[in-house]
Amino acid sequence: MKKSLAANLKSDIPSSIVVFLVALPLCLGIALASGAPPISGVIAGIVGGIVVGILSGSHVSVSGPAAGLAAVVLAAIATLGGIDSFDVFLLAVFLSGIIQLIIGLAKGGIIANYIPSNVIKGLLAAIGVILILKQIPHAFGIDKDAFGDLSFQQMNGENTFTQLSNIFSEMSWGAFLLCASSMIIMIVWKKTPLQKFRFFPASLFVVILGVLVNMLYESYAPDLFITKDHLVKLPEFKSPVDLLTFPDFGSIGNPDVWIAAITIALVASLETLLNLEAVENIDPQKRQASPNRELLAQGTGNMISGLIGGLPLTSVIVRSSANIDSGAATKMSAIIHGFLLVISVLLFAPILGMIPNASLAAILLLIGYKLARISLFQEMYKKGMDQFIPFVVTILAIVFTDLLTGVLIGLCVSIFFILKSNYRSPFVMKREKMNTGETMVLKLPNQVSFLNKASIKDILWALEENAKVIIDAKDCEYIDSDVLDILKEFKTVVAVEKNIQLSILGLREDYELGDNFEFVNVLDKDALEKMTTNDIIDILKNGNDRFMKGEHIERYVQRMGVIDSKDRHPMAVILSCVDSHTSPELIFDMDIGEIISIRIAANVVNQEVIESIEFACQKNDIKLILVLGNSDCGMIETILDEKYNLEGGTISKKIE
Repeated sequence: MKKSLAANLKSDIPSSIVVFLVALPLCLGIALASGAPPISGVIAGIVGGIVVGILSGSHVSVSGPAAGLAAVVLAAIATLGGIDSFDVFLLAVFLSGIIQLIIGLAKGGIIANYIPSNVIKGLLAAIGVILILKQIPHAFGIDKDAFGDLSFQQMNGENTFTQLSNIFSEMSWGAFLLCASSMIIMIVWKKTPLQKFRFFPASLFVVILGVLVNMLYESYAPDLFITKDHLVKLPEFKSPVDLLTFPDFGSIGNPDVWIAAITIALVASLETLLNLEAVENIDPQKRQASPNRELLAQGTGNMISGLIGGLPLTSVIVRSSANIDSGAATKMSAIIHGFLLVISVLLFAPILGMIPNASLAAILLLIGYKLARISLFQEMYKKGMDQFIPFVVTILAIVFTDLLTGVLIGLCVSIFFILKSNYRSPFVMKREKMNTGETMVLKLPNQVSFLNKASIKDILWALEENAKVIIDAKDCEYIDSDVLDILKEFKTVVAVEKNIQLSILGLREDYELGDNFEFVNVLDKDALEKMTTNDIIDILKNGNDRFMKGEHIERYVQRMGVIDSKDRHPMAVILSCVDSHTSPELIFDMDIGEIISIRIAANVVNQEVIESIEFACQKNDIKLILVLGNSDCGMIETILDEKYNLEGGTISKKIE
């Protein structure tokens, strides 16, 4: 039974506060970078948090206005008449939501399954690099560029690197000292007893500290005082109704509106799918969300955002990363952050206007570092050049262009390496009914490529709880690193949570996953005691039928080495002749240890053999003794030959 969303508020409320602190200046900054009214960014953040948060199937994704859409929005507003015709642009946002609904209903989210992990990880690292590069000026008190602008070419005529070149000549020591001390506090926070106070996260502490420190600057160190231009700026209003702008439905016949709507819908959908895949990648529990449901949620969100004066929205990796890093358990964190945005605008605008940008820059700098951590580059390098090169190209392309263009460039490079490899055969998933019950067997082919990633993931993630699963890779010569990541995630997270018994066989040592034996299909004592003699006869008949048809169950003989002899409980004793050229295990399609096989010439037993059978029956509670004969038995002919004696069950040659 699933827990209610309210059951995780202890984790979700602190996370929502952190996301709110990150989201508020980003919403305002992205609106400015898009050439739109500042409040439109906040409205989009509210809708993304509350509406999309409720409708989305993702546990940790957070939606809002996206920096990746800023250039599209800026161009659309200019084409549709500028800021004075913002209501016409809102109609395009509303229509883009309808188009996204259509894409979602048409199952267009399937495209998310075909984005290589090296591109997704490149996207994450690129966002981290951009956050670091873009927040450094704010950390030094230089706020010429909009706080949420993540594009390489800035609205003030500079770019990311020329902006960095001016930091020492224009820096504010007050902002720098505040940012540096805030980062130190957040780094050491988890090493102090303060980490136990989950409802008071480090991010909230440094924001409050920033306000107090700046007040002290003003009183005791005026040279360090951070002026109003470097604080969070919230729009002023007389009535909440003044914050809302409604679309101009009279312009629905304008072709430029439809062009803008289609462009926004396509770009926003692609960014959402990319970010959703990236969020799943960094989610510690590797939870999946339906991309089609996400498109429906985003479409609904954009319709509502356009109706009340908001920018178009997507799933946003920066806010989602902050959400995950803060320990969010469910989507309640995203929903609560949306309500916090509402409350902040309506009730606490003067207080929020005292927060220094430098304090928020400290939070984003640490988020950026975690997304672009050095260990990620090392990990991708170890996977080989076919993974590392697309990863690096994606990072550079996103940094120097924009998110969507960079991902498309990285995807092209990744596809080149995929096409360079040989064609990969499909895998086989079989449901085998063994003597011990039903077992799922995933038989991997000689070559397993990224193209198999989506289907393998879907099948493994869809397995029922308490299932028995064998992943057979004995015939594999190559497994793509994306597929190996899926197998690792299934083994360490999904199989554990679903109590799935998993055995992995035949992986090469250099794959660093290794064989894994969690179960073996042998009869246990309890199962054997419940069987009747007729049950055992039916099992042997069915096994012989498979043998005759050549449809035997695949056996994994090497697994027998991990079974202790006391755990083996054979179901029958089978007495057969040594003249039979096939063993009883093959004839009845049995695994090692499922039967006791005794082979003797012509099935003629002596006292020792009889006593051995009696001992086996007593020790193992055997319910069936089967004497197996074969036609044209050479041993019977030998016994009948006058040259041989049969004495006490022993055949000996007569001495002439």
